Amino acid sequence: MPDAIFAHPRLAPVYDAFDPDRDDLAAYVTLASELGARTVLDVGCGTGSLAVLLARHGYAVVGVDPAGASLDVARAKDAAGAVHWIHGDATALPALSADLATMTGNVAQVFLTDADWGRTLQGIHAALRPEGHLVFETRRPDHRVWEEWATDTSAIVRSVPGVGRVERRFRVTAIDLPFVSFRFTYRFLPDGTVVTSDSTLRFRDRDDVESSLTAAGYRVLDVRQAPDRPDREFVFVAQRTG
Repeated sequence: MPDAIFAHPRLAPVYDAFDPDRDDLAAYVTLASELGARTVLDVGCGTGSLAVLLARHGYAVVGVDPAGASLDVARAKDAAGAVHWIHGDATALPALSADLATMTGNVAQVFLTDADWGRTLQGIHAALRPEGHLVFETRRPDHRVWEEWATDTSAIVRSVPGVGRVERRFRVTAIDLPFVSFRFTYRFLPDGTVVTSDSTLRFRDRDDVESSLTAAGYRVLDVRQAPDRPDREFVFVAQRTG
């Protein structure tokens, strides 16, 4: 089940307001061009920021996400009509013959078990054309970003069109490596409603990710840094084999 931050009908519409700086997405548009892609599958597309951006650049895009509330937000965006949206997860995708699959926003970390991660990689593999590419990011465990998160407890308030002012607080609730759990608490100031969202991420090291890709039928072509977050994340560029 997707976390409430993506699936709750009051939280999904305010998600973009608290994550407005998406400079990270430009690198994926560049990679799509570099890899010669024409059809792109955006796995865990959420509110559709990357999918819509790619569509505006002329790519044929399929966005898939298990959170219906996030897809509702995505469908309402300009250029969203050029994207084929699928409510579901990567384990039940049709054979799309996509040139490229992406996972942005550290979506790869939400798969907590090896079995779930493996099934996701296999589902994407089946949706790619032969020798198609998979590109995704994941936070480097050696950077220990959870230590920064633990000190970042101040409230953030945003004014959201059609919603009003919303306050968000964040706190780390558990560190049991490779798992880190945290909670977002949202207060909708116009009516005082409070909604919380709990999440857990898995921090895999480079060797674990490479091994999982090989086992799922990929060849790792490159491991890069995120250009806007050097030394904080791995960006894996893999190719389907077979």
